[in-house]
Amino acid sequence: MPSIIRHLLAPAALATAITAMMGCNRVHSEIDRRLEFDDYVPLYNNHIREWLLEQQEATAAEIEDLEQRISEKEEGEARELLVIQHEEALRYAERWEFRLGLGDYLKFADPGDLPADLDWQTGMDQPEVGDPRATKGGVFRRHLHFFPPTIRPFGESSNHGFRGDLYDMIELPLVNMHPETLEPIPGIASEWAMSECGRTLYCRIDPEATYSDGVPVRAIDYLVRIYLLTSDNIVNPFHKQYFREEMAQFAVYDERTLSISVPEPTLYAIFLAGAMVPAAPHFYDEYGPDYTERYQWRFPPTTGAYEVREEDIVKGASITQTRVKDWWARDRKYYRYRFNPDYLVHQVVRDEAKAFELFRAGELDTFLITNPEFWYQRSEIPPVHNGYIERHTFYTLYPRIPRGIYMNVTKPPLDDSDVRIGIQYSLNWQKLIDVMFRGDYDRLNSFNDGYMLFSCPDIRSRPYSVSRAREYFARAGFDREGPDGILRDADGRRLSVSVSYASQPLTDRILSFMREEARHCGFDLRLDGGEATVNYLKTMQKQHEMVFTGWMIRLLQPDFYQYFHSINAFDEKGNPRPNTNNLNVWADPETDRLSVRLRAARSVGEMRDLHRRLQHIIHDEGIFSPSYSVDFMRVGSWRWVRWSDSEYTRFAPPLVYDPHEAFTFWIDEDKIEETLAARRAGETFPEVTVMIDDFRRTGDSSAANEPADTPDDPVTPPPLPDLSVPSSEETTPSTEQE
Repeated sequence: MPSIIRHLLAPAALATAITAMMGCNRVHSEIDRRLEFDDYVPLYNNHIREWLLEQQEATAAEIEDLEQRISEKEEGEARELLVIQHEEALRYAERWEFRLGLGDYLKFADPGDLPADLDWQTGMDQPEVGDPRATKGGVFRRHLHFFPPTIRPFGESSNHGFRGDLYDMIELPLVNMHPETLEPIPGIASEWAMSECGRTLYCRIDPEATYSDGVPVRAIDYLVRIYLLTSDNIVNPFHKQYFREEMAQFAVYDERTLSISVPEPTLYAIFLAGAMVPAAPHFYDEYGPDYTERYQWRFPPTTGAYEVREEDIVKGASITQTRVKDWWARDRKYYRYRFNPDYLVHQVVRDEAKAFELFRAGELDTFLITNPEFWYQRSEIPPVHNGYIERHTFYTLYPRIPRGIYMNVTKPPLDDSDVRIGIQYSLNWQKLIDVMFRGDYDRLNSFNDGYMLFSCPDIRSRPYSVSRAREYFARAGFDREGPDGILRDADGRRLSVSVSYASQPLTDRILSFMREEARHCGFDLRLDGGEATVNYLKTMQKQHEMVFTGWMIRLLQPDFYQYFHSINAFDEKGNPRPNTNNLNVWADPETDRLSVRLRAARSVGEMRDLHRRLQHIIHDEGIFSPSYSVDFMRVGSWRWVRWSDSEYTRFAPPLVYDPHEAFTFWIDEDKIEETLAARRAGETFPEVTVMIDDFRRTGDSSAANEPADTPDDPVTPPPLPDLSVPSSEETTPSTEQE
């Protein structure tokens, strides 16, 4: 073992040695429960090097083949395509050469290896976040629709809807993103610098950065995180692929200094590399093949403001997060006015109507009332009229959630694009918006709506049309109507497909509405609603035909790779790959090529072109049926919940999906007593209904739809850019991205 590893892992190694000595006295065999990071490093480095050499050899052969084929082709479209492929292969050849030249993937370097001319940044020139009037303390109570299947941060079933509250919105990355300006600000790193080539981020860890148990954060902890995410002790195909292909090197120079390299200089390299979070080696000293079960309900030490204690997990009922005592970043700029309540209590209430009654009674502190039924009807109640509950409408700049129906193309008849497009015409989303949502919402047009730089305004979601639906169904052979009104093919097979979803009263109503409208088109939409955790596990195993869901997405640009690349569709044996986000089980060479290129795009112009090409594939193939979108959130809150109203932040930063996510609110305990006393005495306060529309969009691409029964000819996307010519677009992040 290299001496630097012995030094940096000394506490964990001591625990491992003690465990090993104790194990020698046992006569029965058991699973090895030591953190085997030091053994893993050379094995993983060798694995990555062998993989890179294989890729380099394959790319060299591809280049030679393409050059031969180009020389044999005359001028024309076929030759131009070969030239583009050749340029891309050369790009990959350079990528492999660069990575192999770096040396070990997990590297222990000498401090003297750090470049001497680095321009270290601190990010302290951005505006504050939150409100200086915020006070610490109190209990904040919200409800959960389901109890999570695990609280582990990774591994099987960890990618559930509550993990954002537990980890993603709490843990600090190395370099964070300012939630309004989109500029880099300190996270765990107090200083950082980018290499001249734009591929390597160097970071100095804040000397006061510690985990919630008081143990200091060290540079090696980031390498331990890689080990945990890529070892064979867990089922985690996404991260295994991601770190192998999209990260070039992780290097440790001393206890506080590390670097992270990406294969190519990309537009957002600083955030791509800086997004890493550490893992506490001492917590994982029992990590092994039984990790999934052993750590199922154990919350790891966190660098963020909230932790979950064992006694605060009431299975099936509630989870409480406790603010970390003496949190290391509590007085840091960008964090000092945030994460204010002492406790965040999440009570499981599966029925939305019951949850609202608890909110109305003062048992929950806030409630999202974005649904028009809650805004126009249920919140017209005495606690609102008497000023005890305040209502807020907050317009955000967050991109539109890709909420809709994802079609599993491996399940007949969904393997036929005509059936998929016919289904899209049979889903009357606009009528749902007009009737159930009172016209307050917009029709989602594509998978990437709401990205001001990268959305595609020329793509329009297909409108409801009985004639167009039946036309496409007939193309697929479903051209005769049965006695029940459902179309059949020549073999008598009914046009019937199930849609899986997490059953809630609103979702039940939405899909029941869709089912009735679809029947007019001769399509039987079968409803397969289930408890949220059960539905999640089913879709992760790719056992669904269609699923109605929405993804929390990347802020700067959507990631098509994890949702549509074939590596996340099928395993080596050709079976649908479980535990990935490719719910369509979509595998297409062109989609693969474009999504890979998008990850390495170097300019806004290149990104725009790649986004357009990918969006047109998704639209033209009909694999995703866009539903509805909302560019605001409506929040009801008891008057003791105070929201930021300062020169820095009005209500919440605009680049959040839900205002709660920024943690700029606080609990005014004096107002609790004042409000409860007034309610007992029958006294009232002025009614408060506020609209915060500082960031309301105008001229959004989702404002219009194509008229019904118009030709469905796909719009021809622009040609791919010539990568041999440098783009004149800006290559640094802009504050006007979203």
